[in-house]
Order: sequence, then C-alpha cells, then structure tokens
Amino acid sequence: MMRGSQTPLRPQHKPMPKIRTIRVTSGVYWVEVPEAGLHVLCGCPADTIKHLIRRRLITPVENGGVRYETGPDAILLSDILIQNGSFANLSEFPVLHMLYRQGMILPDHPNFEKKPLLIGSTEQVKAQMRYIYRGNYGLISEQELVEAGVSARQANEMMRLKQKFAFDNIRPPNELLNTLIVEDGPVEISNGVTIDRVRLNVFDFRYQTESVRIDLNLSANERYEPPYQLGFHQVSREYFGVLHCGEGNGWDAHRPCMSSILMFKGKLYLIDAGPNLLHSLTALGISINEIEGIFHTHAHDDHFAGLPSLIRSGRRIKYYATALVRASVTKKLFSLLSAEEQQFSDFFEVHDLEYDVWNDIDGLEVKPVFSPHPVETNVFFFRALTGGGYRSYAHLADIISLRKLKRMITGGKTNSGISPEFYSKIKETYATPVNLKKVDIGGGMIHGAAVDFRNDRSEKLILSHTERNLTAEEHEIGHRVPFGATDVLIHGDQDYLRRSAGDFLRSYFSDLSHDRLRGLLNNRVITFKPGVSIFQKGETIQELFLLLTGGVEMVQSNSDSAATLCPGSLIGENSPSNQFRSPATYRAVGFARAIVIPLRFYIEFIKNNALGFQLEESYEKRTFLQKTYLFGEAICHPTLNEIAQSMQLHHYRAGEVVSKHNNSFLSLVEAGTMEKRIGGKLIGTVGQYDFFGEGSVFFHTPPVYAMRAFDDVSTYRIPLSVFRHIPIVRWKLIEAYGKRRQA
Repeated sequence: MMRGSQTPLRPQHKPMPKIRTIRVTSGVYWVEVPEAGLHVLCGCPADTIKHLIRRRLITPVENGGVRYETGPDAILLSDILIQNGSFANLSEFPVLHMLYRQGMILPDHPNFEKKPLLIGSTEQVKAQMRYIYRGNYGLISEQELVEAGVSARQANEMMRLKQKFAFDNIRPPNELLNTLIVEDGPVEISNGVTIDRVRLNVFDFRYQTESVRIDLNLSANERYEPPYQLGFHQVSREYFGVLHCGEGNGWDAHRPCMSSILMFKGKLYLIDAGPNLLHSLTALGISINEIEGIFHTHAHDDHFAGLPSLIRSGRRIKYYATALVRASVTKKLFSLLSAEEQQFSDFFEVHDLEYDVWNDIDGLEVKPVFSPHPVETNVFFFRALTGGGYRSYAHLADIISLRKLKRMITGGKTNSGISPEFYSKIKETYATPVNLKKVDIGGGMIHGAAVDFRNDRSEKLILSHTERNLTAEEHEIGHRVPFGATDVLIHGDQDYLRRSAGDFLRSYFSDLSHDRLRGLLNNRVITFKPGVSIFQKGETIQELFLLLTGGVEMVQSNSDSAATLCPGSLIGENSPSNQFRSPATYRAVGFARAIVIPLRFYIEFIKNNALGFQLEESYEKRTFLQKTYLFGEAICHPTLNEIAQSMQLHHYRAGEVVSKHNNSFLSLVEAGTMEKRIGGKLIGTVGQYDFFGEGSVFFHTPPVYAMRAFDDVSTYRIPLSVFRHIPIVRWKLIEAYGKRRQA
C-alpha cells in the first residue's frame, strides 16, 4: 500500500512593510521608504548624528572604489524650535554629514549633485536656512567684518581667507539645499511618498497603501537624550587648573566635543559650549549657576550648541570672546531664533576681548589669537602669575594643519588665500610653548594635525577634537585625556567652598553683618553621592543643608515637574507651622556638597535676629514659585526671595475678561482657571502655577486670544523689572510664546 505524499505546510510570511520606522531617541525618529530611495531624519536636536551612528543608521560603504557613509537624505524639522529648554532644530551637522560624509557636494562622488532636503513649516525652514548659512560662513562681507571692529585691511585679508575655504564661491543656502514646505494638506516628498501635518508637530507619512504617524512633541518631563554616558565625577576647585570635559568632535558617538573648564581662584569658566552641556556638567557635579563665564572660540555647532544650557541660568553668565567672534555667534544664534541680535546682552554679560594682547580678568590673563577657519575663530592662551613666574594654558580649537594652510598662500591682495606673513604668524602661534596645551588634530580640510606639534616645547601636549583612536606616531607626540581629568597649574591653599558659603549667606541675609553669619559658617561640609535621597517628603528635619556645589532635585506634590535647586539654596527649609517636616523629596543629581546647619541652631539664629515673620512670608511665596514652570529651576533662593517680595495679589471674578494685559508685569495663576478664547470660542485654559501675558511683556505683541476667568481666579502679578535679567525665565517665555503662537 502506497502512502500518499503530503505537501509540507509553508510558514506564512507577512510582506515586509514599505515604510520602515525607528524611534532613534526622545523626539527623534527615522522613516525609511526603500522602494522610493528615501531616508528621512525626523527631528534634529543636538548630537542627532551621534545617535544615528550608535543605532547603525549611518554605516560605511564603498561604491566604485569610493568610500563614504550612508545616512539621511532629508530632515523633517520640528514645528517648535525650543522644547523643554533645548533646541529641537539643529540641522547643521546632519546637513554637513550629507554634503561631505555622504558626498553630495564632492565632485566625482557617486552622490554628487544630490541635495539635502529640509522639510517643515515656512518659519522653521527659513530659520534653518539662515542658521546653516551663518554656520557655513559666519560673517559674509567685508562690511560685516568692519562693523565687527576690524580694520578695512584686516577685513580684506579675512575675506580672502574665507573665499579660499569656500572654494572661491560663498554660496547661498538654496544652492546647497532643497526645501519642502508643509502647511495644510499632504505634499509629495519624492517618488510617491507624501507627508501631511495632522496637528502641531504631528505628521503622517504615506506611500501607496501604507502610512505611519510621527509625533515630534516631547512630554512635560521628557528631555533630549545624550548619545553617551559619562558616569559621575567629584571635582575639586583649584586656584588655576584645567578640567577636561570633552575631547571628541561632532562625529564622535562616545564622547563630548572638545572643550575645557578653566578654574581660577575657585571660579569656573567654560571654554566653548558643545552639545549636551548640562549632561556633562551634571556628570562633573557642577551646577549651571556655578559657571562664572564662557570663553568662546567660534560658532560651529560642536562648540555652540550648548549656549541654550548657559541661558538656563538664574543670572547672566559672562561671555568672553573677541568682538569678531561674538558678532558671528550672535548672527547665527538669532538667525535660528528669528529674533533681534540686540537681545544677546539680555542673556549674557558681554565682555569683548582684544586680539593679540593679554586681557586681564581679575588676575587671570587671556590672549585671543585669530585662527584660520571657515567662520570667525580665535584660539586662547591663558596665564596666571605665581611665585615662580607665569603658569600657562593654550586651547587651540579649531585650527588647520600647516600643510593645508601653506597651500592657501597666494600672491596679490585680490586673489583668495593668504600671504606668506600670515602663514608665518599662524605657525609661530602653534609653536608657542606653554605649560599645558590642548590642540585640535581633527584633520580633513579644515582641522589640525598632530605632526605640526612634533617638536612642541610645551610641558604637556593634549591631542583632541577627533573621533578616532590615536596612531602610534601621535602617541609619541602627545596625550589623550579621559573625561573629568584635571591638570593643576597652580595649587591653592584656600577653602573655596566656605568662601562660597559666606557669599550665599550674605545674599540670603543681606541685612546681617558678616560677624553675625559666622556661626552658620562654622559647621562641617559634607558630600552627597549621586542619586542619594537627602530628605523624603514628610520626614522630620534635624538639620538643614546650604548647597555649595552641584544640583539637588526637589520633587513636590501638586507640581508637574521636579525643581532643580542650585548652589545657594537652603535644603529642607520649612515653615514652623509644618512642624519642621520636609516639604518635598530631595535627591542629589550628581556629586553635591553642602554645609550642615543644625535645625536648633538655625531656629535660634532666626529668633535672635528677628527674622521669623520675614522668612515665613518669603517661604510661602517662594514655595509657590518653585512649583511653577517659569521659576522652579536654576534660580537661587535669594533671587526667589526678591521676586516673592515684589509679587502683588490680584483677583478676577468668574466671567471677568482681561481687556488688555499691562506689559509691565506677568501674571501667575495662584488659584482658579483662566480661559483662552478667540471670537468666543474656547481654545485652551491657564490653571494653577501657569501664567499669561508673556506676549505683552517681552514681545510687545497684541494678544491673539482673550483671557476670561472661568471661576473666581487669584493671580500674582510680577513686575518685569524683577525678572527681565533672569535668562532662564526669559528663555522659557520665548519657548512658551512660540508654542502658544504656533498652536
């Protein structure tokens, strides 16, 4: 008997989707349509390229003997420029990747004459085009250079150099990039793929019968993530030293970009502000409010993208650069913001430095020197005097190799290029001996080479600004340093922490003499480890902590987000009516140091100086402020107290309409709900801890909607004069105004 043959059942395979979607990181997605040859990067906050490298969405390939990288060919921009304090649209490096690493701008390359595509709203596309233009070229005429303070002769020399970097053709952005405006209704990207805005920052991609939805909005507590982890480091303050907080470049997926923190007399100064700056500072146990100032080399994103982090401070941070670099940085920043350049001084305390001379900054001497680069750039030399003479540090970012620079030498004053004298001056600058020197060895067309420092006479040479491992030859020339390493140039015997404690207490109790404050200072200093719980909500308090360094997160009920306390804050301070129980949960976010103040001692101190009523009133209002989005972060207690003293309570009856908001104050809702209406139609509400009137206060624009009290509403009115110079408040108002106007 023959058995009948049986046909085996084949597994049912679902057809591969035509649209492939990957969540890259918070607020960033990858949409790929292989049949259409389309790869779209959706969202481009700082360091997006590094995320794509880590997810292997950028990989090396070879075609016809040409090696290059894959990657996106289009970028979907966020409708909202700023989300939760950070730039959502920083397309410079993704565009540079397409032009150079994918080869779209390189002759004889397989991808030559393809153009990167920017997709988004009219406003954001135009802003990105202006920002990329400034990122490519900086100042773009001799007139702009002269307006920045250089002579006509210097302006001519600088433009000849700029033209050489630009291959004799400073091209407008529309020659380098294509754009696609998405407003109302679907539009075709290419080869049958369409995109449609569903609502603010939410988009549908369609191809044939398939569609996917991309939401670029961050949730209330969500932040753009760094592509790397740095661990936690405990850093001491030095008299004169260099803390190394970045040795990579814009393509290094494992390390922050080249930067340093200069320490002088216990104060901290940044040298450049690269992407994910707050992440680096947290890893080092440094609060943004501890930064005294920034020395800025130039406006490329790997040295520029951290500026919003500096704006997220409770006071204006000092900005040190030459007027030339400042002008270039300002034009790029406010091209991005679509705002007036004069506002730069609202965010930073500007100090222009002179080229080629030693500028004195409270005993720290700094000499900026012009560095040849596509945008206006200065390198820095620092020195400080000690008993044995000067000790010095040189920070050389970004520079160009001498071999490439020598090729730029041309004759005459009209041809693009440089003179032999200029070349000799730069070569001499590179060779200047110092005690510690950090140099850019990134290579390529516009960066430096280690070989130029083979015979350098500096005591220690650090090789930086590259994503690759050092070669054996480079190891013989210089060193690579890890994140968080410190080079001490002058040791100090002073207690900088207690000096800070004294400054904080004097600002906290401004009416008391130093002698009266000594008792509070005569207590031990302790260190909190990262993540340690300091107080749990409701816990009985036995001692208070005056925060000296680092950051502490305060989580309160009835608040949508955690407040980050900065140095100068008194942790655990409470109202006597609460029986000295912790009003919130406190947690150290990195290494943090504080001076311990026993509660009994503090109570007696308050009684003896008759401060009880004053502190009770300030405490209640300050607690309210810390629960708000605007004032709950990075503002020290003394500043909050000043704001609290200025607050005036104002009431609206149910149904009352705010006819016209006075532009001299901002309104915070203390209780009740305000409605936003257009033509009688309800479009949104403003509840407890929220605010209204920002358009009138900072932007002097008539409101697009009317405010109406839904029920009985009480508000605090805060005068503009009190908070106009608090950068983080101004920055948050810009973000909120942009979101509300877009909506």
